[in-house]
Amino acid sequence: MSFQQYDFIIVGGGSAGCALAARLSADPANRVLVLEAGRPDYLWDVLIHMPAALTMPIGNRLYDWKYESEPEPFMNGRRIYHARGKVLGGSSSINGMIFQRGNPLDYERWGADPGMKTWDYAHCLPYFKKMENCLADRDDARGGAADRPRGGAADRHFRGHDGPLELERGPVTNPLFGAFFEAVQQAGYPLTDDVNGHRQEGFAAFDRNLRRGRRLSAARAYLHPVLERPNLEVRTRAFVTRVLFEGRRATGVEYARGRGGELERVHGGRVILCGGAINSPQLLQLSGVGNADELSALGVEPVHHLPGVGENLQDHLEVYVQHGCKQPVSLQPQLKLWRRPFIGARWLFLRSGPGASNHFEGGGFIRSNEDVDYPNLMFHFLPVAVRYDGSAPAGGHGYQVHIGPMYSDARGSVKIRSRDPRVHPALRFNYLSTEQDRREWVEAIRVTRDILGQPAFAEFSDGEISPGPAVETDEQILDWVRRDGETALHPSCTCRMGTDEMSVVDPASMQVHGVEGLHVVDASAMPYVTNGNIYAPVMMLAEKAADLLLGNTPLEPDHTEFYRHRKTV
Repeated sequence: MSFQQYDFIIVGGGSAGCALAARLSADPANRVLVLEAGRPDYLWDVLIHMPAALTMPIGNRLYDWKYESEPEPFMNGRRIYHARGKVLGGSSSINGMIFQRGNPLDYERWGADPGMKTWDYAHCLPYFKKMENCLADRDDARGGAADRPRGGAADRHFRGHDGPLELERGPVTNPLFGAFFEAVQQAGYPLTDDVNGHRQEGFAAFDRNLRRGRRLSAARAYLHPVLERPNLEVRTRAFVTRVLFEGRRATGVEYARGRGGELERVHGGRVILCGGAINSPQLLQLSGVGNADELSALGVEPVHHLPGVGENLQDHLEVYVQHGCKQPVSLQPQLKLWRRPFIGARWLFLRSGPGASNHFEGGGFIRSNEDVDYPNLMFHFLPVAVRYDGSAPAGGHGYQVHIGPMYSDARGSVKIRSRDPRVHPALRFNYLSTEQDRREWVEAIRVTRDILGQPAFAEFSDGEISPGPAVETDEQILDWVRRDGETALHPSCTCRMGTDEMSVVDPASMQVHGVEGLHVVDASAMPYVTNGNIYAPVMMLAEKAADLLLGNTPLEPDHTEFYRHRKTV
């Protein structure tokens, strides 16, 4: 059923948009419309539902917006490719399926900013718990009990058990994972029961957004179970071109529908932008909300001068430290083209085998120096040597660690370059632009080499493939990062919450400062990127924002104590 007037128009059927659609439409009195520019997430689409196929949608125009940065001045002028989901479920339909909340001290940092006290960890923890279903034990994949919370006793107070996001713990049965976990301990780092629990610092099997061998995207977890609601409508291939205003009140949106691109308008009481850290600031700027001088120079009539729109861009850069493996235990044979039909058939009919895992099954978080209060490095271990997008696999058996600093002080921007909404905005991340960033990169590589050089890997390692033994000095390491670094696909913070003049979103209502009826709920609203994959923080933010938008009493803060490296007085 189509309404003439909606209570909520959600622009973007990605991670946050799906969660909001489910929560806002739970009240039958609310008429909710979701406009998603991408295609439906068809149930038969193996490329987005088979976990091991995660590399295939990346770079494919049918699933990926295929963004690219401007020449990065501190990365040898390279343009850094950025995949973003162009399908219902957004990037949760094409990401690596790793579920990491970030460190509790990330949210203490959020809450310390002016006006942000209700976004500290105690206020965010109840929403993490609300969205999670962690009933499965960590040993589920090995046939363990399925009715016990995971992790140690302390972690059970941190995890949710009734939410829509079912989480599977990585089985980490490959012997290379065993060597990795032994090596980190030999290097002096701890194991932890649960990186999303009481203590993030350390190494463990990872939580993953999988359900019985199938990707569990935000669309599959939140949206599809409620699609039959008569007050909820979802339109795919609906490309929103601008927000409509009467004065400074948002009254609806204009969008191009289908392949023909005919422009249509739809009106609503409130418009919620959920396009992510690139599209949301782009749409605000196209609609006249942003730096008035820059918009006027492009022929966009300003509606409200808000200079913070598109600023404060943050991301995680990463590299792969790769080793050859002298034992035939890696996943390299699964990369052969002739094996794919067999892997696909086993997954399709049995939901098992190599196709049923994302293979990012374990890793961890550590501090690279004593100046930081909580982990600034994240490790993903992969029992094969291959790039994230599936390209340029190293010859023969191998394994690798994905590594990079987690809270760089580099800042970039997203700025439109045309009034045409189909022209991608200019993205500049400024990777490696600060002294802190460069110092922590050198530390990251040296720490990684120390771990991979421990005795636990002696029976497996056939030598370092990348960067290779010729890369040794600090400057050689940085030169390699400039040549080889890739985004970890965590763009964020371009419409940040706050109350100062460079903030964009009111933390108490998620409304854009200076206008009415227009809200932003996605990764762009984060004030600082968290130290991990950002899907879980985005979903938490959406859950909390739903209560703010509905005027519900927020969940009571949960002051359960978490691990701190430095004890507070």
